Amino acid sequence: MEPTLQVLNSLERDGVLSRYAIAGAMGAMFYVEPLLTFDLDVIVLLPQTTSGLLTLTPLYEALRSKGYQEEGECVLIEGVPVQFLPAYNALLEEALREARETLYEHTATRVLRVEHLLAICLQTGRAKDRERVRLLREQATLDEEHLRAVLRRHSLEGRWKEWTA
Repeated sequence: MEPTLQVLNSLERDGVLSRYAIAGAMGAMFYVEPLLTFDLDVIVLLPQTTSGLLTLTPLYEALRSKGYQEEGECVLIEGVPVQFLPAYNALLEEALREARETLYEHTATRVLRVEHLLAICLQTGRAKDRERVRLLREQATLDEEHLRAVLRRHSLEGRWKEWTA
């Protein structure tokens, strides 16, 4: 995965991405025991376009020019399927702003805070998200005060109570 992160870092340096952070099951693995996943979910902030429309086209074109190809909803980068998810709402934008800098082997990267991973699971609401919430609560070190603030800001307190009762 390290070569994949190096490619993502180069995309950010080149301005193709404004910012990125690891999310999803791979993001959770920075806090808990490994989870089954087939791809690397990456939340991205894309540069503004003159039209104001959100498009992944420049990102995909930059990756194609480096020899990487789409495979379904992912791009295969150095053998790792990467799914790019634009920060399309206030929760994802906040999660990306507050992502933690970390090293993966020798490569700098960013990973969403565990509190944001939990909130995104609640917002998404799938069965596998419910399981991820359980695992993160059991195994990760949470900043409870920060979590409560995130849940309050994004109106997720009700679902939190429902899922953790």
